[in-house]
Amino acid sequence: MLHYEPKDLSIPEVHKLLLGGVAPRPIALASTISKDGINNLSPYSFFNAFGANPPVVAFSPSRRGRDATFKDTYNNLIDTKECVIQAVTHSMVEQISLASAEYATDVDEFVKSGLTPIDSDLVKPKRVKESPFQIECKLIEMKSYGDGGAAANLAICEVLKFHVADDLFTNGVIDPLKIDLVARMSGNFYSRAGNGVFEVEKPIGKKCIGYDQIPKHIRESEIYSANDLGKFGNSESFPDDKSVKEFIQKVIDEKQDNFENNIEAFLRYQRLNEYKKMLKAAVKINDNEKRNLELAAKCALLNNDMNYAWNAALYVKMV
Repeated sequence: MLHYEPKDLSIPEVHKLLLGGVAPRPIALASTISKDGINNLSPYSFFNAFGANPPVVAFSPSRRGRDATFKDTYNNLIDTKECVIQAVTHSMVEQISLASAEYATDVDEFVKSGLTPIDSDLVKPKRVKESPFQIECKLIEMKSYGDGGAAANLAICEVLKFHVADDLFTNGVIDPLKIDLVARMSGNFYSRAGNGVFEVEKPIGKKCIGYDQIPKHIRESEIYSANDLGKFGNSESFPDDKSVKEFIQKVIDEKQDNFENNIEAFLRYQRLNEYKKMLKAAVKINDNEKRNLELAAKCALLNNDMNYAWNAALYVKMV
């Protein structure tokens, strides 16, 4: 690994490391208004939510890197104590990039970006019509850290009102594929969240066995990744030997269309992600190849079928 202390690097070098390693970052499209009534709109990717009672979000309108001056967002927040924060979706990302350009203080970024201002209910700054998720906020506190270029200013805000498009929900939860958020990476790179969505079962309310209780032959296998072992550890129990033998016998007896029990077929099932046929082939080939059983278990894990995964993994000790 490479090792750095910030004191040994230039500010741009430190900034690039943060942008590359602390990512992807959600984007706060912050709308403010000056004391003279001029709209301002700017995106900030040092942003997140930090509580729900009361709902608190924070973002960083840091000082400009070149001359340490304050940005319009900072000045407006200090003067008016209000803002609206919008989620940034893929359909508006190019317009958001336009809004990030440095315009004079008297320039309205709504006009420059082509985004549509609409009235808020509780605060003076405008909302962005194109965003499906908007939150009206009041400034609780502005924390400043340093007075040099790129020094952080942390705007801590309380959410006063949510505005959420009703077609974003699936089973009462905002659907990541429907909202289609984008996040900031390093350089000119963004991440489209919907393209990389996957699920990880939370252990809330479960008495998980944990990594240490996974059988040793599974923990020491070269086939399973750390994520695979994490899935095993997230279980509350695993089958005993009798249950494993009964399960494997059912797999052997089960009729499967177009099934073949040879190594070429096994490899084809692996390519096709057909873990049930993989397991049956691994058992019936009967060449004492434990690796094939582990590969079948790994494929079952990929498909979140923990029953198949555990039985295949535990059967390795019985052959």
